[in-house]
Amino acid sequence: MRNFLVKTIANAGALAVTVWALDKISLTGDGTARKIGTLIVVALIFGLVNWLVKPIVKVLTFPLFILTLGLITLVVNALMLLLTSWVCGKLDLSFHVEGFWTAVLGGLIVSVVSWALHVVLPDED
Repeated sequence: MRNFLVKTIANAGALAVTVWALDKISLTGDGTARKIGTLIVVALIFGLVNWLVKPIVKVLTFPLFILTLGLITLVVNALMLLLTSWVCGKLDLSFHVEGFWTAVLGGLIVSVVSWALHVVLPDED
């Protein structure tokens, strides 16, 4: 349970940095508390998308992983971020990613910040 909370907090922090850094990724809300709540829900959705969909996409694109020496990971991360944005739109959450190239850069930022936060935050099973 603690590991789940740490990963969710790391995802929320990484998504917050991405929203702050990129103008075309938006998180709107009435107040700060509302934005934080939305950000945590978006982090949960992002974690769920990464847990359910990402392994399937990685298996289907395995030859491309070998061919591109892993650079296709940027595209897969972008697609996961776009899928999260789509799910949030269907759930009427105020998180939106505008365009594929914004998603590629956003996926890169999320990956780097999430990795850094996982290094800093405790990780116990």
